Amino acid sequence: MNEQDLRRLLTVTAEDVLPSQPATAGWERARRTRRTRRAVAVVAVAVLLAGGGTVAALRPPADPAPVPPVGPTVTPTGPTHAGPVQKPPAELTYPPDPLAKLGDPATVPLSERPVQRALALFQPLDEEYHANGPVRVLGNDGVVRSLDVVTLAPTRDASGNEAPALKPGVLSPDGRSAAFAQTKELIMIDLTTAAVRRIPLDGYLELVVWANDRVLVGGDDRTYAVDRVTGAASAIDVSTWELIAPDPAAGREAPLIDMYGERTSLTLRSRTAREGELRSEQPVTGSALPSPYQVNEFYGRGWLHGERLARAAWITNSEIDGAEGAAVLDARTGAVLHLLDLGRDRSKGCCEVLGWDNKGAVLLRLAPAALARWHPETGEITGIVRDLRGVFALAG
Repeated sequence: MNEQDLRRLLTVTAEDVLPSQPATAGWERARRTRRTRRAVAVVAVAVLLAGGGTVAALRPPADPAPVPPVGPTVTPTGPTHAGPVQKPPAELTYPPDPLAKLGDPATVPLSERPVQRALALFQPLDEEYHANGPVRVLGNDGVVRSLDVVTLAPTRDASGNEAPALKPGVLSPDGRSAAFAQTKELIMIDLTTAAVRRIPLDGYLELVVWANDRVLVGGDDRTYAVDRVTGAASAIDVSTWELIAPDPAAGREAPLIDMYGERTSLTLRSRTAREGELRSEQPVTGSALPSPYQVNEFYGRGWLHGERLARAAWITNSEIDGAEGAAVLDARTGAVLHLLDLGRDRSKGCCEVLGWDNKGAVLLRLAPAALARWHPETGEITGIVRDLRGVFALAG
């Protein structure tokens, strides 16, 4: 066993004794499922290639069509003012922020006072990661409401693993609607009227992604595209575990982007907006990062903002293989532009990215703050809410 193998073994052992976020187990479960499916696909291709005429049919044409780039086509932003690797300060400052009111208790039910636009949803949790009180709805008027128009059950998979129904991504980018995955149904709530719609679907549904005029909802083995107006649903060939939340400004025909793999096999994939058909693949590269920094694996929801993509990650830093971090990538090229090194002394899966604000800052969980704001272009990191245990969903 060489030194690198020993370091990885010690890292895994250390991770096993750190407190973990139960939500992270779902992303790990999905990763194992994808590995199995990829292995089955490789065997299937091998069998096909053994057939006589199949090899010629699979051989690429002499002049293949150009591969479209991954991600939206946009004008690059201005120059970067911070280095590629950044770290949070020892002490965060907490400037005034509208989202800070999420720490306040609800003062009125949503049914009595619907919102014009919600800034965020918050589900308090106990130490066992179970719902501990009603979902809070923070309106753009600064008033915190309780979600009283529906009783949400925990999501679950076929093995019986449960998680809170409120997850990052359930709130629409415009803050006017919320969509909750439930077993065999999707619940959609108009937060401006408190009206509830229930759309029957099959299977164990766990995650929701808003994609312009549709809601994508799925679990381990299926994903549906649901029209947000009519409620019509159809199957789509994407995984809600690895799908990147689209930029709401990109339009209904913008490609869907997902991410797969680990370490040197990390890949961005571009898919057609409506059917989810694969268009192109692009490796994730970290050539701009100083040695030994690299991204090992991504977890949680990823979020597009123009040509930038932000997602939480487990990384290698100068101390450990398996530190917590967050990354900003160029969605067109797969290049890692900025890496936030959050170190080793945090619980595994501690720091999920929750989206972007309208000024290009990344919003994420960051202990001891419940919410923090990271400006990757300048390296500035500020706190939003202190020590608030629960799950957040933010508007775009």
